[in-house]
Amino acid sequence: MGTPIAFLPILVMIVLAMGLGVVMLLLNFLIGRKQPSARKLSPYESGMPLLDESRKRISVKFFIVAMIFIIFDVEVAFLFPWATVFREGGMRLFIEMLIFLAILFAGYAYLWKKGAFDWE
Repeated sequence: MGTPIAFLPILVMIVLAMGLGVVMLLLNFLIGRKQPSARKLSPYESGMPLLDESRKRISVKFFIVAMIFIIFDVEVAFLFPWATVFREGGMRLFIEMLIFLAILFAGYAYLWKKGAFDWE
């Protein structure tokens, strides 16, 4: 572990970034225009006017599929560092990755069997 003085540049950078953020928020609050209108306060959807009520219910299925995608995407991201050290790791690293992929595939097969990917 390095000396505390070695972390001084990082601390200075954090303080500067936080200070800049606070200064910008204060300037916006002090000199920014405050002219609310119905158009400015309305929800924004891709520049198009709203076609119906924006508070309608969304199927839980959408959120489940989104979470499953994120989970598998993050897990597959572990393949990139493995691929960079594959040659140095030898057979042990290869077997560990096969076990990881088997667990990943088992989860995928379970979700498929349960019908998590079916849209109705």
